[in-house]
Amino acid sequence: MAFESFIADRFIRGAGNKSRLKQPVIRLAIISVALGVSVMIIAVMIVTGFKNQITEKVACFAAHIRINSFESNNSLEEIPIDAQQPFLASLKTIPGITHIQPYAQKAGILKTATEFEGIVLKGVSPDFDFSFLKDHLVEGKIPNVLSDSATFNVLVSSNLCNKLLLKTGDSFLVYFLENKKKVRKFTISGIYKTGLAEEFDNIYIFCDLRVIQKLNSWNNNQVAGFEIFTDDFNNANQINELVSQKTGYQFNSKTIHDIYPQIFNWLDLQNINVFIIIALMILVAGINMISTLLIIILENTTPIGILKSLGADNRSIRKIFLQVALYIILRGLIIGNVIGLSLCWLQSRFQIIKLPQESYYVSSVPVNFSIQGLLLINLLALIICFLMLIIPSNIIGKISPAKVLQFE
Repeated sequence: MAFESFIADRFIRGAGNKSRLKQPVIRLAIISVALGVSVMIIAVMIVTGFKNQITEKVACFAAHIRINSFESNNSLEEIPIDAQQPFLASLKTIPGITHIQPYAQKAGILKTATEFEGIVLKGVSPDFDFSFLKDHLVEGKIPNVLSDSATFNVLVSSNLCNKLLLKTGDSFLVYFLENKKKVRKFTISGIYKTGLAEEFDNIYIFCDLRVIQKLNSWNNNQVAGFEIFTDDFNNANQINELVSQKTGYQFNSKTIHDIYPQIFNWLDLQNINVFIIIALMILVAGINMISTLLIIILENTTPIGILKSLGADNRSIRKIFLQVALYIILRGLIIGNVIGLSLCWLQSRFQIIKLPQESYYVSSVPVNFSIQGLLLINLLALIICFLMLIIPSNIIGKISPAKVLQFE
């Protein structure tokens, strides 16, 4: 066993380790693992960051879960329900629910002196979470919905303002075409921009909930439904099942994935790209590690022959060389994590890579730092690469000590 310790020290520790790691084949293996891991980290963090940002933007307009009357159709003219529902208290006890707010919306036609545009007024109450809109406020201020009477100040997107040549402080008329025509005058108190131009920014105007209640001839205790926010959108389907049980058959609850499937189906397709990238990177790193291990074994046939002649079995010798391979993999993982995390931090901090917001809904490549995802990538790369080395290490069993020592 003294010879085994000598071989292990030669590759894993001491001067032998330093000289071996300078060989081109070993450097190539370390670089291959490092690049593969860094690419996987960057891919996962960008895709998850992209999904998180889009989900956060869509949730501003529809929350994570929406509750309304079960009889409600797909139009924007929803059936009113009582704002004081008995199930609200029980919903707040569901783990994962962070906020519940009432809402109402109404379609209309915005008209200026020279232009007109179809829009949707979204009525918000004092319970509405304005944090996201405040972060995306371009100019002006959020309408004051805390006043004693309904305010006709509204929040309009920069896309609509540019299209209709409007600015903060300007007024415009909105026509509501029902049994009889209704017209209301609104004033722009603030301008927002989320980047979801076609789907939301070009359509939605935020106003006081009481304005829509008056337009629909509802009383002050009637709303179109409730919007629910969760602490993790990935758990929205499970939480929605609990919400459905507590609200009863007369109410309909949907996640935003159900309301806007075209957006989230597109986001889900990005997962396929990540899986392909991860598979390719692990395959390339694994093949390089196999080649490296075979070269190391073939270069050290004499020590292997000596160990076998002294009674060492194949298993103990394979263990030595697998330790060497494991050391190379771990070294590559460390370097890859440093490279990947550094590049992601630089992008997150300085937004180096820009994107056309009209096409990608974000102005720069987003990054999401996930400890869970980082650990999963490293563990997956380590296990798969190591398992790929077990079969080629069987070549040690084919080395005959008699033939090896014969040529020495």
